[in-house]
Amino acid sequence: MFKQFFELFRKDNLLQQAYDRSLEMLEADREMFLAASSSLREHDDARIEIDIYAKDQLINAYEREVRRKVLTHLALTSSKSIAAGLALVSIVIDIERIGDLTKNIVDLALRHPGKLDCGSLEPDVRKIETTVKTMFTLLIEALPSGDEAKAKEVMSEHWWIARRADEILNSLIVREDPDLVCGEAVSAALYVRFLKRISAHLMNIASSVVNPFDRIGFRDDDLENPQDDE
Repeated sequence: MFKQFFELFRKDNLLQQAYDRSLEMLEADREMFLAASSSLREHDDARIEIDIYAKDQLINAYEREVRRKVLTHLALTSSKSIAAGLALVSIVIDIERIGDLTKNIVDLALRHPGKLDCGSLEPDVRKIETTVKTMFTLLIEALPSGDEAKAKEVMSEHWWIARRADEILNSLIVREDPDLVCGEAVSAALYVRFLKRISAHLMNIASSVVNPFDRIGFRDDDLENPQDDE
């Protein structure tokens, strides 16, 4: 969808500013996620290299700024760019929620004694982690140019993550790995859930590149995917 609006953004200063700010927000989300996951998974002392809470406040401020710029633009211009403005507002909601989820990961790291090890589920959790990192990179590359191929890749990756995350959660509930102590199992379940939700929000944002406004957040008809409740 965004490809058809790039020329419009270039012609309208307010929309361009709002769009640029949205990309800055997504970059900040990526930085926060990398730091939060590293804190939980790589450090015994929950050490974190950046101030996650300050970053989150910045993202919240940027979200309000984008809303103001879009509202001002819509109040002053014709109806041609209404869909573009509404799409931007939709995107920044997902971006802000990703920031909240990275805070959840940091809170989990602060409460978890030592780095999180998911036992026999570790390979699957690592694969999901790595894929979410890749999704951030693909999305940051896809948005500025309206690259539908990369956006569809992000969307496709989410659906297997959603399925595998549910399988991991079910495995933890029935204690398929008896060696995984209660605290580790609960922490692993929370972390996998956070990863799944971050993936879902990245998928929603990617769908804005592929789908018309009324289908933002929904799967592309060309992708054979199961239903997902996030």
